[in-house]
Amino acid sequence: MARIVIANASIFDATGTAPFAGHVVIEGNRIASVQKGGAAPVGETVIDAGGKFLMPGMVEGHGHLSFENVTATENLITPSPEEQVFTAARGAKALLDAGFTSVYGASEAKLRLGVAVRNEVNAGRIPGPRIRAGGLEISVTGAMGDESKEHNPRVGPSTLVDGPEEMRKAVRLHCREGVDNIKLDVSGDPFYPSTPGNTTPMSFEEVKMAVDTAHAYGRKINAHTRSIEGSKICVRAGVDGLFHCEYSDEELLDLMEAAKDRIFVVPTIDLFDCMASGAAANWGITAEVAGWMGIPPLIEESVKTHTALRQRGVRHLIGGDYGFAWSQQGQQARDLQHFIKYYGYSPAEALICATRNGGQAMMSDGSLGTIEAGKLADMILVDGDVLAHISILTDPARIAIIMKDGALHKSPA
Repeated sequence: MARIVIANASIFDATGTAPFAGHVVIEGNRIASVQKGGAAPVGETVIDAGGKFLMPGMVEGHGHLSFENVTATENLITPSPEEQVFTAARGAKALLDAGFTSVYGASEAKLRLGVAVRNEVNAGRIPGPRIRAGGLEISVTGAMGDESKEHNPRVGPSTLVDGPEEMRKAVRLHCREGVDNIKLDVSGDPFYPSTPGNTTPMSFEEVKMAVDTAHAYGRKINAHTRSIEGSKICVRAGVDGLFHCEYSDEELLDLMEAAKDRIFVVPTIDLFDCMASGAAANWGITAEVAGWMGIPPLIEESVKTHTALRQRGVRHLIGGDYGFAWSQQGQQARDLQHFIKYYGYSPAEALICATRNGGQAMMSDGSLGTIEAGKLADMILVDGDVLAHISILTDPARIAIIMKDGALHKSPA
């Protein structure tokens, strides 16, 4: 078995300890040992890190691989599956090139796009991160994802159901087609004026049926939920991952704290930060338009809720809803700065959200997300002190090595 040694690195292992000087030995796809100080071990391949910052690979916590420079739902509806599979493949490569060695999938523009790209990546035929593939969003009539009008029926980027039995069939279909992560649209959204973010179109019975069906297949169930009632439904029904969660009250915060060893929460802040700041103005969403959409108060609610969740020890993941024209694939490391700015995380804590927490969401056996003996060898070597300047991670040129599953996707010059 080939033995790779990364020597003389400043190791951030994501366990909560401070970085330390040392060496990491990789055998096959696993970390064989982590050594503090001393002489470098022997290996067939020895890479001298020269004191650079070695950390686990990052995890995109709410991935849409097939979203590429999206500005409207038309960008998801009208392209053919043949075109969009290439889009998803480009998204996968962009993430891996940016140091994201895993993607926890949310949903895609077509049912099997994430599945097809995952299978090609796993077979070694195209480059990409580890992928838990999402399918289509599952929504209900008249809610987010329903693009039809009575006079103009059309198929949107979602599966529409009404009632628990239709939900059971939709989830079974996703599982049959190889989807790892099923996503529900439980609440409304600012992009759908008839069902804003504080509304809850989906019922508890529908969500519970989805959870029970997905879990029976060994799959995970995740939810788009912004409203207080929607998030309460999700926690009580047994949803695994909660996306957004801006609105909250004390009862919801208590529920989420009680479930903190089971659930993962993804704030998905970058999309709205860009809109409110004017960074999306070139695509028609000026700061004024964002104000009409209610984005600034939604960010305020996000700050209150996710700061409280951080204080209560609920596990956050970074990433989410990248793939828009103003929030592109490969730029997910911007979330690290947002977590510090908006939610009060320290740089080290934000990195743990990006690595250890993400690894736990990807692999329930705890085999991913930290640099420890026995763990899967997903790591990046970064030129610079990441804890002092976390924005370094937004520059792929500063990433000297990208290793996934013990193999070097990017090697040192």
